[in-house]
Amino acid sequence: MTPETMKKAAVAALEDIKASDITVLNVKKLTSMADYMIIASGESSRQVKALARNVADKLREAGAEVVGVEGEDSGEWVLVDLGHVIVHVMHPAVREYYNLEELWTAPKAVRKKVAAKDA
Repeated sequence: MTPETMKKAAVAALEDIKASDITVLNVKKLTSMADYMIIASGESSRQVKALARNVADKLREAGAEVVGVEGEDSGEWVLVDLGHVIVHVMHPAVREYYNLEELWTAPKAVRKKVAAKDA
C-alpha cells in the first residue's frame, strides 16, 4: 500500500467517526521516519480512543501494517504508527498545548530567519 493510499484511508477512517480539525502534514522533506503526519481532534477520551482504533482497524483491513499504537490507556493523545503515515488523535487542549502543526512546519521558517540574518 502506498503512503498516499494509507493517508487517504486514515483520513477516511477519522471522518467516519467525526474527528474534528483533521490536518495532514507532508513531512517527507523534514524527516525520514514518515511521509505524512495526520493530526485530528476528538472531543472525549472515548472518542479519541475510538478514532485511533478505527484508523488501525480500517488500515489493517486494507492490508496495511500497523506498526504500533501508543497512548490508549489515557486517551488524551493516541498515536497510530502506520510506518509511512503517523496519526495523532488528541483532545483539543492537548493538541493546542503541544501544537504539532507549528512544530513540524517551523523548520522552514527558522531556516528563512537565519538566512535573512546572515544576508
